[in-house]
Amino acid sequence: MPTIFLDFGNVVGFFDHQRAVAKMVGFTPLSATELTLSVYGSVVESDYETGRTNTAEFVRLAKANGQLTCTDAEFLEAFNDIFTPNPEVCDLIPKLAESHRLVLASNTNPAHFGRFSVQFADVLQHFAKLGVSHEAGARKPHAAFFAYCQQFADAPPGECAFVDDLPANVEAATAFGWKGIVYRPGEHLAAKLRAAGVVVE
Repeated sequence: MPTIFLDFGNVVGFFDHQRAVAKMVGFTPLSATELTLSVYGSVVESDYETGRTNTAEFVRLAKANGQLTCTDAEFLEAFNDIFTPNPEVCDLIPKLAESHRLVLASNTNPAHFGRFSVQFADVLQHFAKLGVSHEAGARKPHAAFFAYCQQFADAPPGECAFVDDLPANVEAATAFGWKGIVYRPGEHLAAKLRAAGVVVE
């Protein structure tokens, strides 16, 4: 059974960091743009997504960098409330699971993973494994991330397909040996899989 690796963000589900920023901006003297850069554009977030920092430490550092006066609970509620389903892909996943092994391959952190793994439980139950960067210790497009996820496949790299919305990640996956597919919201994933040689019933 061939393996299909699927990214989560903007593939299985959409995310919008600005939803979180809009809730947080009332707790800081920074502008929305400054707050976005302080929370999402720093080494703190990178360390959190690669498992080098735990949730408590991330929240402490993110609040300090963002000059945020909200409680830790308020921060996490805003930080995590960013996901909505992509109906086209969510509807396709049960069908793909009938003839393919599905493995999630996502850059994410413990807080976000904790939220979307519950919010999308009905969809994610069709995945054999949820491969995430904070457990892999590496993020896409680093080869170490793909090597981590490959252990959950039941086929060699040349028989695996990978779907992601970012061309750089797809390029790196192709270099690793997977069949890379760039998917953009609004496109038909089934058609893109077929065009890449993946059998879709």
